[in-house]
Amino acid sequence: MNPTDLSDVAAVADTNVVTVMSRVWSHFSSHGSSVGTRLILIILLAVLVHVTVRVIRNVTEWIISRSHAHQSPLDFVTHAPKFVTLIQLIASAVTFVMYFFALGLVLQEFGVNLTGYLASASILALAISFGSQGLVQDVVISLTLIFSDAMDAGDMVEIVGTVSVTGRVEEIGLRFTTLRNFYNQTVFIPNRTIGNVSRFVHGGVYAFADIQVPAGADAAKVTATVEAAVKGMWSQFGAIILEEPVLGAVETAEGGGWQFLRVHFKIWPGQGGLIENTFRQQVISALRKYDPQYADWQVPVTYRAKTVSRTV
Repeated sequence: MNPTDLSDVAAVADTNVVTVMSRVWSHFSSHGSSVGTRLILIILLAVLVHVTVRVIRNVTEWIISRSHAHQSPLDFVTHAPKFVTLIQLIASAVTFVMYFFALGLVLQEFGVNLTGYLASASILALAISFGSQGLVQDVVISLTLIFSDAMDAGDMVEIVGTVSVTGRVEEIGLRFTTLRNFYNQTVFIPNRTIGNVSRFVHGGVYAFADIQVPAGADAAKVTATVEAAVKGMWSQFGAIILEEPVLGAVETAEGGGWQFLRVHFKIWPGQGGLIENTFRQQVISALRKYDPQYADWQVPVTYRAKTVSRTV
């Protein structure tokens, strides 16, 4: 064996070398640590770190599974993705720190200076952060979206950035925000490309069709005719009309003197043509039996109005 190798082995076996684990051993025993005891301490440290990490992961999964009920066993409200992402981030950070320091303690037993190890790791982390600025931006923007309540899982949103995407939020991850769009596609949007978030606070777009009752027609019969058209639309286009339409009672326009019915639809964003064209033409065609001159302008479709109260 090379004399240099022998000297290295002797340095490792030297019981006078003061390390963190040797101090721990000396604290719990009345004599110094030997090579054998240090090896045992390394094995115990590895087992302890592994078991602790497993416990952290199991507890994390249990808390996340409980969060689906939106109420944790500790009696605080848990919302996805905020709570889930925060728990996962904390668990990942704790796991990384434990492995990082465990590796440093093991290397110290083989003669590596712990201070130098920490300093080298800090420089390496800084270099990696400069080389992966996109990843850092994704994480920072993800946390900003989560804790600023810009959107949440289940929200209907329009995200404008590199591209414009409208859909329902499925997940806000540390790198990507996932949306399900109108065509049932799963869209992954890098968080750093998100420039603007528009949230549909009602979960969709409200469309209001005001149907003017033909002059001289029986209001009850007109209501029945419109109700049949509304039910047909709900039955046929339930994937686009997000909630059962609501048909209001016959009202009189103050100052105008005409009567009208208001139908309230909640639809997918960008699908107003279904109400403006299909539904409007069905109603006009059905009401021409009461008035052959019934025209398009008598069924205006708007996107802001007073809410009606009776479900079809």
